[in-house]
Amino acid sequence: MSITIRPVSGSAQMRQFVKFRIDLYRDSPYAVPPLYMDELTTLDPKKNPAFEFCEAQCFMAFDGDRPVGRICAMVNRRANEIWKTQSGRFGFVDFIDDEAVSKALFAAAEDWVRSKGMHSLHGPLGFTDLDQEGMLVEGFDQMGTMATIYNHPYYPKHLEKMGYVKDADWVEYRIQIPDAVPERMRRIAEMVMKKHKVRILKYSDRKQLMKDGYIQKLFELVNDSYSHLYGFTPLTQAQIDYYTKLYVPMLNLNYLVLIVNAGGELVGMGVTLPSLSEALRKAQGKLFPFGVFHLLKALKFRNPGIDCLLVAVRRDYQNKGINSLVFYDIIPHTRRAGAVWAESNPELATNAKVQSQWDDFEHVNHKRRRAFVKELTSAQ
Repeated sequence: MSITIRPVSGSAQMRQFVKFRIDLYRDSPYAVPPLYMDELTTLDPKKNPAFEFCEAQCFMAFDGDRPVGRICAMVNRRANEIWKTQSGRFGFVDFIDDEAVSKALFAAAEDWVRSKGMHSLHGPLGFTDLDQEGMLVEGFDQMGTMATIYNHPYYPKHLEKMGYVKDADWVEYRIQIPDAVPERMRRIAEMVMKKHKVRILKYSDRKQLMKDGYIQKLFELVNDSYSHLYGFTPLTQAQIDYYTKLYVPMLNLNYLVLIVNAGGELVGMGVTLPSLSEALRKAQGKLFPFGVFHLLKALKFRNPGIDCLLVAVRRDYQNKGINSLVFYDIIPHTRRAGAVWAESNPELATNAKVQSQWDDFEHVNHKRRRAFVKELTSAQ
């Protein structure tokens, strides 16, 4: 096999870049494909505000004219400033099970970030912490989610042979949703509300939610409470506007929990969605003609699963049981909607406090994913 690496440029080549991943996993019973338009937008410097402080180059590998792999090399200048590193990132990586392909792809990514003055390459990561991150290393027989990467078991083996080592791990849990709020959790939640003078705030109207400014406050809370997490960079106002436009129309407001103090300040929140895994599998990357129907059905009608996307507590309110209010509120809504299980989505393996929130539920750690890193020499 003679492998050729080609930089991706232009809309036609970028569509081929996105399509490669969807085609590679078309027959997988576990992979959840992205929507073409979402991934194209994420990779478009004119549309994704992360490019205000990031730069990237995508590459594809070919055997003759047949595409056999892809990778995106990135530099997040804000992350490097905040974390005092000179590190490049890789993401959007997929390849057939051939070491010549993976080696050529990563060589191209390493050369590119090295040309930008970077001393290491780590990933898989996105442009920001709200993009998909982490390569699956356990749980290959488990269904993916819209928020996570699925990959074949041979991926991490290829990386290890190329000298990549563990940089960070995330774990994921599948949680059984009980018929009612557990008694211990109910007592804690009610005590927390009384002791700390906080309350649960709910909305039934998106326009009023936006008018009252709580979506803006939600993202500001993410910036505050996630600031210490692996590789995190605070969202800019342009990014907040971007994610607001992208995600607010999808929100089921029954599944949005806002926790405010006596002054109306947002001190905690939880964002969950009905699971879109099966809907996205049926859509196979396309909204039309039938993809939008599958997605709306998953969002609007009875759905056995939910995805926990964001749970955050303001730093000065942490370790006070505030997060118990999220589950105190959400369990009755999810049960009425037919949900019986939830996906935690990735949590840093070192974050014992976050993982302890599942202690009141029947749960299993069914997936693990990893960020790898490789130190780069000045020249190869």
